[in-house]
Amino acid sequence: MSRAFLVVMDSVGCGGAADADTFFNAGQPDTKSNTWGHIAKACDAGLAEGGRSGPLNVPNLAALGLWQAVEAASGLVLGPRPDLQGKWASASEVSRGKDTPSGHWELAGVPVPFEWTYFPDTVPAFPDDLVAKVCELARTEGILGNCHASGMPVIEKHFDEHQSTGWPICYTSADSVFQIAAHEDTFGLERLLKLCEDLAPILHDMRVGRVIARPFVGTKTDFKRTKNRHDYAMLPPSDTLCDAAHAAGREVRAIGKIGDIFSIRGITSLKKGVDADLMVSLIDAAKEAPDGSLTFANFVEFDTLYGHPRDVSGYARALEWFDAELPKVFAHLKDGDLILFTADHGNDPCWIGTDHTREQVPVLMRGVGQGAAGPIAFADVGASVAAHLGLDWRGAGKSVL
Repeated sequence: MSRAFLVVMDSVGCGGAADADTFFNAGQPDTKSNTWGHIAKACDAGLAEGGRSGPLNVPNLAALGLWQAVEAASGLVLGPRPDLQGKWASASEVSRGKDTPSGHWELAGVPVPFEWTYFPDTVPAFPDDLVAKVCELARTEGILGNCHASGMPVIEKHFDEHQSTGWPICYTSADSVFQIAAHEDTFGLERLLKLCEDLAPILHDMRVGRVIARPFVGTKTDFKRTKNRHDYAMLPPSDTLCDAAHAAGREVRAIGKIGDIFSIRGITSLKKGVDADLMVSLIDAAKEAPDGSLTFANFVEFDTLYGHPRDVSGYARALEWFDAELPKVFAHLKDGDLILFTADHGNDPCWIGTDHTREQVPVLMRGVGQGAAGPIAFADVGASVAAHLGLDWRGAGKSVL
């Protein structure tokens, strides 16, 4: 019985979303945003030389049809193109969100059937009754932030006041999300996690997709966010690929934030950590996962460390590191295994603003032949993995295998 490995390279879109003109960054539409394409063009032009140099070097993904997928989605012709060793497609999303839960749920066969709630880009961003509830649960007299913000800048801005008052730093973004940053030592990690856990049902009833704990450590001049981040996400509205595999008695290994995104539903085991740790877990899964199993992985640092800060060189370095590690995974795949690489949305580091970008995503498959699979839907990814595993499941989408 063959295995399946579904690997999400968080935010690595390839442009060309038909509805990009209805999604915005800094007041301007996401039309012509293209994460893969613009990074590659920047590298070609010598504009991504920080810690690396020259054209973007991703031969393993290119051999699976990466540049063909970018061209199919956006019309942008890039290369070089080695002999094709996989099947490729570009995929479009129907859910009305360019966020993590929307993308992952739809990839797993469940498009979001409702509109998320988003907080306004105002100061304050949160309604008074929600702020009061946060204060009640946190046992504080107020909160800090209360705005749209990126994580590192908002922590730096409020670091001293957070330390002196003990108030949590609360912020949001263009996603349907409520984030709370707090110092692990002075506020307390367990206290932060309990606060987010208690708030989550309230926010979920408002159709806010995620409450995220963002712990950090260190001093104002030398602080860092820790790997103890935890996402408290809404449950998907119907059974996903994970549920179908689990119900069929298959092992479902979650790597990265997959467990958080699906609220541990349908998950057998979970590995978390920084992306370097997650790559070790993916290699271990290729070595050890039993026949018929599903390994579902998310590599988030493309998005968090390089996409939102608009760090083109850093993003290029991360893509090259990821690609260079893939032979270690491929070495342990068995005949009949499927490994599929895709993304959940875009986050073009060459684009205006700091938020995700609405894009199609590449779908690159190894182990199921060569050639084009045609333009597909996000939900076709989950349907294809289910078909490969022989699951009897009625999720959205159709198999392209």
